[in-house]
Formats: sequence, C-alpha cells, structure tokens
Amino acid sequence: MALPLSRLASLTLTSTLLLPSLPLPRIHRPFLIRRLHCLSSLRAMSSVAGKTTAPYGSWKSPITADVVSGADKRLGGFAIAGDGRLVWIESRPEEKGRAVLVKEAEKSEDKPQDLIPESFAARTLAQEYGGGAFAIKDNVIIFSNYKDQRLYKDSIGGLSPEPITPDYGEPLIHYADGVFDPHFNRYISIMEDGRESSLNPITTIASIPLSNNSDIQEPKKLIGGKDFYAFPRVDPSGKRMAWIEWSHPNMPWDKSQLWVGYFSENGEISKRICVAGGDPAIVESPTEPKWSSNGELFFITDRKSGFWNIYKWIEHKNEVAPIYSLNAEFTRPLWVFGINSFDFLEKNGLNRIICSYRQNGRSYVGVLDYETGSFSPLDIPFSDVSNIISGNDYFFVEGASSTQPLSIAKVTLDEKLSEIKEFSVVWSSSPNLTKYKPYFSLPEIIEFPTEISGQNAYAYFYPPSNSDFQSPSDEKPPLLLKTHGGPTGEARGVLDLNVQYWTSRGWAFVDVNYGGSTGYGREYRERLLGQWGVVDVNDSCSCAKFLVDNGKVDGERLCITGRSAGGYTTLASLAFRDVFKAGASLYGVADLSLLKAETHKFESHYIDNLVGNEKDCFDKSPINSVDKFSCPVILFQGLDDKVVPPDQARKIYKALKEKGVPVALVEYEGEQHGFRKAENIKFTLEQQMMFFARLVGRFEVADHIDPIKIDNFD
Repeated sequence: MALPLSRLASLTLTSTLLLPSLPLPRIHRPFLIRRLHCLSSLRAMSSVAGKTTAPYGSWKSPITADVVSGADKRLGGFAIAGDGRLVWIESRPEEKGRAVLVKEAEKSEDKPQDLIPESFAARTLAQEYGGGAFAIKDNVIIFSNYKDQRLYKDSIGGLSPEPITPDYGEPLIHYADGVFDPHFNRYISIMEDGRESSLNPITTIASIPLSNNSDIQEPKKLIGGKDFYAFPRVDPSGKRMAWIEWSHPNMPWDKSQLWVGYFSENGEISKRICVAGGDPAIVESPTEPKWSSNGELFFITDRKSGFWNIYKWIEHKNEVAPIYSLNAEFTRPLWVFGINSFDFLEKNGLNRIICSYRQNGRSYVGVLDYETGSFSPLDIPFSDVSNIISGNDYFFVEGASSTQPLSIAKVTLDEKLSEIKEFSVVWSSSPNLTKYKPYFSLPEIIEFPTEISGQNAYAYFYPPSNSDFQSPSDEKPPLLLKTHGGPTGEARGVLDLNVQYWTSRGWAFVDVNYGGSTGYGREYRERLLGQWGVVDVNDSCSCAKFLVDNGKVDGERLCITGRSAGGYTTLASLAFRDVFKAGASLYGVADLSLLKAETHKFESHYIDNLVGNEKDCFDKSPINSVDKFSCPVILFQGLDDKVVPPDQARKIYKALKEKGVPVALVEYEGEQHGFRKAENIKFTLEQQMMFFARLVGRFEVADHIDPIKIDNFD
C-alpha cells in the first residue's frame, strides 16, 4: 500500500493577526512573531513535468487546518430505531464539539434529522471516556445529557426530552451502557456515583423506573461490590441478565469476569453464575455478552489462544464453547462503553452472526454460521471496522479505509445471508473529500526489528504526496512519528486528514504500533507490562532508524508527536534517547507518580502493571530527567482534563524552560482529554507544523500562520 515519494514548494510567510474571529488560546508569554525568518537559505523553485520542485515541508496544500478541523466529526455510537432507520451520535467541531443525536433520513436525498434540541448534547462522562450514551426501543430514546449528566427520555422526533433521573445540583452521577427492560418497565444502566468522591466514584448496575408520571425516583442498585461493570444485557425472556465486571488493579483487557444473574419476581437478582473469568487457572478477559432471540448467550473472550474470539455459553452445563477459532481479534479494548463488534442475522429460518475481526493490521467482515462454525467473508470497501449492528437481512457497519474516511454504511444481504446485494454510505465524517484525492498519501504496512532479538513491531508509513509538487533529487523528507494513545490502543491506517495535512506538505509520517498495542493478540499486548517507557520508546526509535536506514527519511529531521499516553512516549523518547530532534506532546504524561495520584478511577491502577513500583515511576518519569532533554518541545493541554490533569504539562514546561530548552505551552479553556472545538484543533495542528519548521525543518511553511513565542528560542 505504498506510493512513490512525491515532491513540494515554498512560499515566504508574512504574519497577520492570529485567528481574528476566534478566541485566543492561553499561551505562555503570549505574543506573536510577525515574520518567520528562514533557518536556512531556500532553494529556488522550479517547474519540471508539470510539477513544481521545492523543498519537502514547503509544499502548498489545499488540505488546510480549517479543512481538517471542519472534517473532524466523531461518532459516539449508533442504534436502529423501530422503523429500521439508523440513529447515531456525531460530535460537531463547529458547534464546540457538541454531541448530537441524529436520525437517518427516510429518503437518501433528504437531510438527516437532529433528535435533540440545541440546548442538549448526548454525551456521558462515565469513566471519563464515555460511550454508550443512549439506547432506543421502538420509537423511544433515552440518552445522557452532557451538561447535567442526567438521563432523559423522549420520543424520536419529539424534541421535548424529559428527565428520568434525579437532579443532584451538580453532574455527580454518570450513566452509560444502558438497555431497556420492558418486562419490568425500567431502564438498566451502569451508574457511576461520585457524590462521596469524584476521584473514586462507586460504580454499580442500577435500574431506573420508566413510569409515565412525572415522579422521578432514585435509581435502584441491582449489582454492586466490584470496582467496575459493563455490558448489562437482558435476555429476550426477561428472566436473566448478563454483565461484565472487573476490579483493581486489572484493566478490563487484563482480567475480567462474565456473569449471568436470574431475576426474581420483583426484578431483583436472586442468584448468579460466573460464566467466564472465574477459573484462576485460565487467564482471560471476556467481553461483549449478547443474547440471541432464542435466549442463547454469546460473548467474546481470549482464553487459551490469547486472541479475542467468539464463544457460546452452554447453560445447563455452565460451560463455554468456541464458535470460531482464529488467531485474530474479534473485538478491541474496552476504553469506551457500548462497543458492538458482532450482532445476529435472522431470516427465513437462518440464524447467523455478522462480525468482524482484525488480523495483521486489517479488518475483515463476514457472516458466521454458529451452528456449523463456518465463516463466509464479505467484500466491503472498509479495511478498518469498529462497530456492527444488524436488522434482519441487513446490517450497519462503522468503518474506514486508506481512501475512505470514517463512515457508516448500510449493507443488504441476499436471501441466504451470504452475499452482498447493496452497499451504501449512510454517514461520513468527511463527505466532501473527493477533490483532495490527488493529494492523499496511502499507508504502507511496515514490519521492523525491535531491540529484542527475534521480535518485530509494526507501523503504517505514509510517504509525502502532492500532485503539484516534487522535491529536489538530493533531499530526503522530514519525518513525523506518531505514538498512539492508550497505551493499550492501536494505529489503524485509515484516511485521516490530520495525517494528510503533513504528507501533502512534504512530510513523511509514520504511525507506530509499538509492543503493547492491540490488534495482535495478548502476547503482543503484554510486551508492555512493566515496560511502559521502555518498549514503546525503543520501538518508536527503532522504527525511525529503520526508515532512515532504508533511505525513506532524513535522519537529521526526525520529529515525534503523541496524545495522552502517546504524549508520555513522546516525552520519554526525548528524555531517554537521542533519536528525535523535536517533539510535540498533546495532554501527555510527564510525571507517572503524579498521574497515579491524580488521575480518574478507571486508570488509577493502570500503571501498576505497566510501570511497577514507586522507584520505577520515578525513574521512568520524564520530569525527573529534565537534564537529559536537549531538543525543543511544544505542549498542548486542556484545562478541564481529568485524565491527565494540567499540572503535568505545567511542570514539564517550567522545568524545560528553566533548563534552557526551547519550549512552548498552549492551554485551552473548556477542553478535556482530547480537543473537540474546531478552533483548537486548527490551532494545535498549525502550531505543531510551525514549531517543527522553525526549529528543525530547514524550509518555510507555505501556509499563512502566525507562530507563537518559543521560550529559550525567540
């Protein structure tokens, strides 16, 4: 999936006022430099064979930061309404990141319908990362409102949501991953109660009555006692409920348990059975329980093989059996609620499962006959798939590819549920990207050796690409290496304008799946246990050196960037290695001990397994090795971030500034863990580009950008 290296052009930048119609983010020593001075003499531009020859990094691209920020819509889950049409949550950067419930239009030529008033936003803060913020039954929708975190009920199209949970004066209780329980006329949900401690809230599975009167009652606890719960799922008969639970110090992908509880006549859990995860001799992390229409329980676990595969519970024996075994991942880590990796197809007496799996950096979709164990692949234009939900002979799939942005497609199958009759895109995060196709860079999956003999790691490499430009023949491109967040996460190799912004300007870009990443099974995932700050750093450096050794990039212009946990890997790479020349940390971790003390409950013991004891935390914290930093760093931080609090960025900024390292810090009011506002997404992207260009680039940026003040440089 590689393209030949393309080339680029340069313009002189003259600054004007910064973001005249947008609020200015907080910048330390916040004055603007009125003109960017060249760090080296520029080669003269020339035109060859219809392309302009100019230095890498200086090419003019129509994929501007405005285009990127405007196209950065996110999905927050989807479901099928009673009439068969799709309902989803989309976050809109142009509306300050507001999460809106939207319904598919009845006719393809019509616009989708917003389902909530402008004063509402459908987003939960459960476990900070949210997910599972709404559920639908027939024509009724229940959702979590962002501002007060209460649950609201409304008829689809009613635009008059009414609260069904109490008002506690502050948004201290969060709800997520809820389901309707029509047998007892109630809504069952994960409830995170922070009234006693916002840093250590009590998590339970609770029921909320759905009476038609206006009397709002306190939620009633059904299940409690463990640190965390997810996936409460009621069977079609209303007699049983399945759920997932786990406790500190485990994350849900380390060890968890699947339980089934039996309802009494009054709707309480009268007895319960551990289905999976209870045998100490078997290490597994079951997830995604789901009942078929005839009351059979299916779920996903990684027992024995170390890969998440689909299993079935044999109730009368209390045993589990694999449905289809493959060295591939049929789900992903439970960072957010509401993951939906498989669903049931039922038509003409046929009972099937529609599912996807991930193997060797690519997703595959197919139909699984769970009676025979046979799998029939379906050819769809997505190489990356996240969620799937089904109707009778059709399903909706959330996916993307190297040429297709994040989208939702409706796929209709034939009478035998084995072949595709129709494929149509219902929603796209960036529907108007066709005009930018000549500027796209296609990723190449690369496998490179690590510092451990016999172990390899993986990455997606994007060469520079721009149909209008080429580079001088004697030049290699600068490289921006991205370290993904998590760190239990995965780079996915899909069309992302945040990547194309760089490559269309003449940068090479590589997205690394270092040891510890998901998508490659438990053994690969557990390379990071006790080794965070070592394996991820080594693999990132090995990847950069691999590209240099293979003549793909300029070894003197290697830059690194990362968000959250990726920000930690960025800072650790700059502190403990001398491979990169500059770095950008977006809400990254600088002090592991401080993170452990201040972060939210979900991740409060995460680094126990990833890092080790207090001495390990001290030794692996970049803040304690400031004397080893020698190259420039730019930091970006949301001031409302509860996952990686602002003190992390402020401490490393102050220490680097005092040490004399070129450094800049940008803080955003009203932003949490991840930037959602269009103006902040734009500003962050442009200032990273300008920072790298000024300090290591040896080129002028073609875009008209006012650079911020860099301490110890300007």
